[in-house]
Amino acid sequence: MDAADFAAVGDRLDSFVGQVFASFARSDQRRVGGLYLRGLMLDGRRKSMQPMAARLGVDHQRLQQFITDSPWDVVPVRRVLVGLATAVVQPDAWVIDDTGHAKDGDSSACVARQYSGTLGKVGNCQVAVSVHGVTDAASAPLDWRLFMPESWDDQLVAAGEAAEAVRRRRLKCRIPDTERHRRKWEMALEMLDELRQWGHQPPVVVADAGYGDATAFRLGLEERGIGYVVAIKGATSAYPAAAEPVTAPYSGRGRPPIARYPDPRSVARTS
Repeated sequence: MDAADFAAVGDRLDSFVGQVFASFARSDQRRVGGLYLRGLMLDGRRKSMQPMAARLGVDHQRLQQFITDSPWDVVPVRRVLVGLATAVVQPDAWVIDDTGHAKDGDSSACVARQYSGTLGKVGNCQVAVSVHGVTDAASAPLDWRLFMPESWDDQLVAAGEAAEAVRRRRLKCRIPDTERHRRKWEMALEMLDELRQWGHQPPVVVADAGYGDATAFRLGLEERGIGYVVAIKGATSAYPAAAEPVTAPYSGRGRPPIARYPDPRSVARTS
């Protein structure tokens, strides 16, 4: 790359920074935001603060403060990014999925031993739920959430010392009290609603059985008028819309029976 090409890339990056951080009232925040983006885009495998700062030739605390302490609203930034991404990718579908990020310790927000498809097993990790706009040739994240396991919600763990320990962990990670455990499919619906509020409608939603097996998720898509193609597990049963659960007679011994749907094979034979 010659000097002219390098200058042209710099101009395009400056224009991009100007769009993404246009909502920032302070010019110093916009400057450090531009540095942070350059650090992410420069060569180098490690994208943590100190290695990026070394490549940029700046104090890493400037980057750290921009991410952890600088008071700026992420929502306008994300809205701009979604608009830019969809304009470039022009997605044929939106894919809902979750990704695990392996962690060695237990200090990072919402880290726990949990299943990760990325790891292919249960491991110590964070899990992010995301919506990606995709085509056969490209993919770009449109929205994302950090999944909070039940062990990080002090309202769901046993009271007393255990709950207090969870509250201390949440406080250390600066987790707002309004953030609580939600199932992944609930988070997915929240993101679809947010994207619609920003003026984006999915061509079709695609998801694996981790989401497709949740009846409430499928009903949520139908209620929103969103077309979808989702996987379901082979053991999942289907019943006619008119089917109702039936409670077997109680013999008086053992646990009382609970209401169950009839055997789907018998339903098929009698319908």
